[in-house]
Amino acid sequence: MERRTIGAPALAVGAVGLGCMPMNWAYSTSRQRGDESLRAVHRALDLGCSLLDTADMYGPFTNELLLGRVLKERRADAFVSTKVGLLVGDQHIVANGRPGYVKRACDASLRRLQTDVIDLYQLHRADPEVPVEETWGAMAELVRAGKVRALGLCAVGARSARRTGTGLHDATIRQLERVQQVFPVSAVEAELSVWSPEALWALLPWCAARGVGFLAAMPLGNGFLTGTLRPGEGFEPDDPRARHPRFTAEMMAANQPIVAGLRRIAARHGEGVTPAAVALAWVLAQGPHVVPVPGTKQERWVTQNAGAARLRLTPGDLAEVAALPRALGSWE
Repeated sequence: MERRTIGAPALAVGAVGLGCMPMNWAYSTSRQRGDESLRAVHRALDLGCSLLDTADMYGPFTNELLLGRVLKERRADAFVSTKVGLLVGDQHIVANGRPGYVKRACDASLRRLQTDVIDLYQLHRADPEVPVEETWGAMAELVRAGKVRALGLCAVGARSARRTGTGLHDATIRQLERVQQVFPVSAVEAELSVWSPEALWALLPWCAARGVGFLAAMPLGNGFLTGTLRPGEGFEPDDPRARHPRFTAEMMAANQPIVAGLRRIAARHGEGVTPAAVALAWVLAQGPHVVPVPGTKQERWVTQNAGAARLRLTPGDLAEVAALPRALGSWE
């Protein structure tokens, strides 16, 4: 598989990564089996999808424990990205960016992952009670101590954006510029997909201009862009899409023209090419610093997603995607 760099030439990863969250968190957890997820991770590494994206809060903790079982055998094949800064309580998820906590959390993640170094350590959310520079400074100390290779930000600025009414990505950029003064940012993780392209307007160019890698979260639109979800089918109660405004039967029906457009492009590229492959290829086409991180727990989808790295969209294809209707329905 083609390899791309995350912030520095020494941080090379497969062009398509693997989002591990669905294996232990959020998506239909009642039917998940650990052996199925383990096979998916092994398959990803076999295909060159070396970037494994997790977080300590997924589970919580069980996602890192699962990956640790794979890393114990295949550490050299993997690029590990995990996150710190969110705590899961009985009723709420809260931010914690206190330096002492960050250092303890890193040690705990290293133990669960069964490794002596984390390739990319991301701040999951900024703590509104702690200056982000203090949190970032503690993370930088982890790099100097040899426990972490590089630092990244994941959806930083969300709380500030909701308070002030400014755009999420504008708030993220402001925080990126603050922490850059403390220690270099190697990667930013934020949503980017055909039906959520907002990162193209400011955040992605900011990263490109500074040599910062961009991890595209939810590149398949939480599964909608695969074309396998049908309006009205419904979701299990523990699936967040069951409560998401864009996944009501009405909105899913209204957004079908987007999937239909991806399907038309796929058909021109030959038998076996899917709307999902086109959606991922579109993300890959946004720049050599972009790595989509589709989440799944099944081998077959890992294989399909990896195949998208070989699909090259033409200028006409890209223009057709740009002309697709904007997605309807609130995303927040």
